[in-house]
Amino acid sequence: MADTDRHLALSLLVEALHVGWYAGERQLAESVARLRSALVPDDPLTPLARLSMHAVTPIVGVTDEGGGVDWAEPGAVAGVARGAADEPGVAILVAGIGLILGQETVTVELAEEQVESARRQGRVGWLPQALFYLACGWQFAGWPAQATAAAQEALAIARDTDQRQWIDRLGEPLAYLAAVAGDTDGCRRITDEALARVAGGDPAWQVPWVYAALGLLELGQGRADSALMWLAPLAEGRARFHVSATRSTPDLVEAAVRAGRPAEAAEAFRQYERWAAHARQPWIDAVVLRCRALLGPDETAGESYAAALSAYRRLNRPFDEARTALLYGEWLRRARRRAEARTYLDAALDGFEKLEAVPWAARARTELGAAGTPAPHRPTGLAARLTPQELQIVTLAASGLSNKDIATRLFLSARTVGYHLYKAYPKLGVVSRAELSDLDLAAV
Repeated sequence: MADTDRHLALSLLVEALHVGWYAGERQLAESVARLRSALVPDDPLTPLARLSMHAVTPIVGVTDEGGGVDWAEPGAVAGVARGAADEPGVAILVAGIGLILGQETVTVELAEEQVESARRQGRVGWLPQALFYLACGWQFAGWPAQATAAAQEALAIARDTDQRQWIDRLGEPLAYLAAVAGDTDGCRRITDEALARVAGGDPAWQVPWVYAALGLLELGQGRADSALMWLAPLAEGRARFHVSATRSTPDLVEAAVRAGRPAEAAEAFRQYERWAAHARQPWIDAVVLRCRALLGPDETAGESYAAALSAYRRLNRPFDEARTALLYGEWLRRARRRAEARTYLDAALDGFEKLEAVPWAARARTELGAAGTPAPHRPTGLAARLTPQELQIVTLAASGLSNKDIATRLFLSARTVGYHLYKAYPKLGVVSRAELSDLDLAAV
């Protein structure tokens, strides 16, 4: 077989493996076997093939043959995209694999590069796909503002260019982000539209993200039984292999424990532990500790929560950190350790407010009250209409700073700053940046 034919065959088999992800275990195992037999040592796609096989190892149960590469290292995963830079679509494919392996930093890095490249080259039609992966990377890393800015831009472009596939797929991050924010109407509108497009079959397998988003929405608002109803199907059948199903397992654990039915999350958590052992990412290990604290006896729960929070201090995952602090604070309060509980509940409230995770902040505020501390004073003037981050950005914008300057100061992207200003203007009754300096944002 000529080199070009081998290269084409390898390319097709890699693609078949990724399609097989949605076809089931048997088809996936067959794709792995065919791909392994077709590996060509010097082909630029071989590292991608090995990475792809590594990603599906926990599902098909085959021996991982990574070619001596430590795929737990983000640099190794990103290096696949760099090494096959001339191969169309490889970088964005690796960005997707980053989500499977729990390496959102890789996903964000590669997706941002693809977004900037598309802008430079005027490839507008490519932007929805690249922005989709950027939004998902930020979403799973726990940065909802950045994720929302990317997803909304992607949706606008997809609609303008009539890319139906990406209009539909962008429902996934947008529904999740609406759930985090407590936007019940927005989340249900997106998920209802997705369910209406499913013609028969198993909707939990066809659109698992719908179940993940609705489960998170219910969990955030304290409705554990309803959350469990949505999340439980993701632990069954083919649905359990989807990224959204894996990522929702900690939500399932919390919902099951709160509903008094922890056994319903036991098998899903065992699968999650296997994924954690395979992925070897510190943030996943911290989530495992949080879940063990929920599922295990009180004698070990405090130690597990403390260890998880200690790990998060070295990471950059604010939503997970705030959720862990909330659970630890709740546990401490139930153990009658109110003074300690307030420390963690305060931290959780601060984290949720910065992320604009409204129902989660409300939960933290309620717990603080139960721990003997009144809810923190909130302003009642113009500033009360804004989230903490919106107020911070609007105040800086009113002082004359540009979006780029604000972004640098707050460690955000200029796109995220623009998104927050866009949301803040109607709340303040203004239509332009120039009007901000006339407002009295300090009045209470």
